[in-house]
Amino acid sequence: MLEKIEDLRQTLQNEALDTLEKVEEFRLKYLSRKGIISQLFEQFKDIDAKEKAIIGKALNELKKEAQQRWEQQKAQLTSVFSIQAPRDLTLPGGAYRRGGRHPISIVQWKILKTFQRMGFVIVTGPEIEDDWHNFTGLNFEPDHPARDMQDTFFISEDKLLRTHATSVQVRILETHQPPIRAVAPGRVYRNEAITARSHCFFNQVDGFYVDKDVSFSDLKTTLFYLVHQLFGKNVEIRLRASYFPFTEISAELDISCLICGGKGCRVCKDTGYVEILGCGMIDPNVLENCHISAQKYSGFAFGMGVERIAMLLFQIPDLRLYTQNDIRFLQQFSAVQL
Repeated sequence: MLEKIEDLRQTLQNEALDTLEKVEEFRLKYLSRKGIISQLFEQFKDIDAKEKAIIGKALNELKKEAQQRWEQQKAQLTSVFSIQAPRDLTLPGGAYRRGGRHPISIVQWKILKTFQRMGFVIVTGPEIEDDWHNFTGLNFEPDHPARDMQDTFFISEDKLLRTHATSVQVRILETHQPPIRAVAPGRVYRNEAITARSHCFFNQVDGFYVDKDVSFSDLKTTLFYLVHQLFGKNVEIRLRASYFPFTEISAELDISCLICGGKGCRVCKDTGYVEILGCGMIDPNVLENCHISAQKYSGFAFGMGVERIAMLLFQIPDLRLYTQNDIRFLQQFSAVQL
C-alpha cells in the first residue's frame, strides 16, 4: 500500500490545475467523500496492525499535501481572475463617496486660523510631560492643593500624560524672549469619568502673549474677537472671576448656550450659559520661572476645549459621539468648509 500511496503522490503533483474547473475536478477526484484518498482510508481499516503506524502517517501526509495544493491553486486562480475579469467600458463609472474632516479638526483649524490673523504663531509640545513643565513651572508647588484639580495619569514619579496644553507655554518661554504670541493645539489627558460633558482625553488650544505693557484689556479684546469669529456677533459673552495657579487675575469666559438658546438644557446645566475657556494674566512667578523679568514684561494666557466649542457650533448634545467612529455621525460634516 505504501507503493500505491507514493504513486498517487506523484500523480497529484503532476495534475495540471490551471483553471478553476480543473481545481474543482481535483477536489472531487481526490478529496471528496467518494474520492481516491477517502477510499484509501477505508482500505486502511484492513491493514495489519504492525503496518498501521507507517501507512497511517503516509496517508495523512498525502491528504495534507492534496489539501494544500487544492487550497493554494484555488486562492491563486481566484485572485487572478478577479483582477483580470472583463469589464464593460461603456458602463458609467461608480460613484465615489465624498469624505470630510472630523468635526474636531474643523473647529480646531477655525480657531487656529482666527489666531493666525491676529499674529499668533502655532507651536506644539510633547504629550508625555515632566512635572516641571506640567505643574511646577506653572506655579504649582509640590503640596499645592490646586494639583488636586488635575486628575493626572502618572507614568512614573516625574513623567505623566499632560493635563493641559499650557505646558507648551513653559517650554516656549524658557527658550524664547518676548515679544511672544503663540497658540498650542494638542490632546490632553485627565482621569475623569466619561459623560456627555467630559472625557478622559480631549483636545485643547492654549495660547499666550508676553510683551511690555500687556493688559487685561488686550486679553478681552483678543477673546471677544475669537468668539465673534466663531459664533457670530449676536452671542452673549460674560467673564466670571475664577482661579488658576498660573494666572492672576483669572477668569472664565461664558457664552449664551446655542443649543437651547439660553433657556436651559443639559449641556448648560440649565443656566443658559456655557463656559468655553479659562484665561487670565500670567502670574509673575511663571515668568520668573522661565527667566523672564516680571518687572519688565507682562502677559496673558488662555485655554479652551475644542470639543466643547464644537458641541455649540454643531449643536452636538453628547461629546462621546466624537470618538465612537459612527459613520452616520461623521458623514454629516462632509460638506463643512474650513
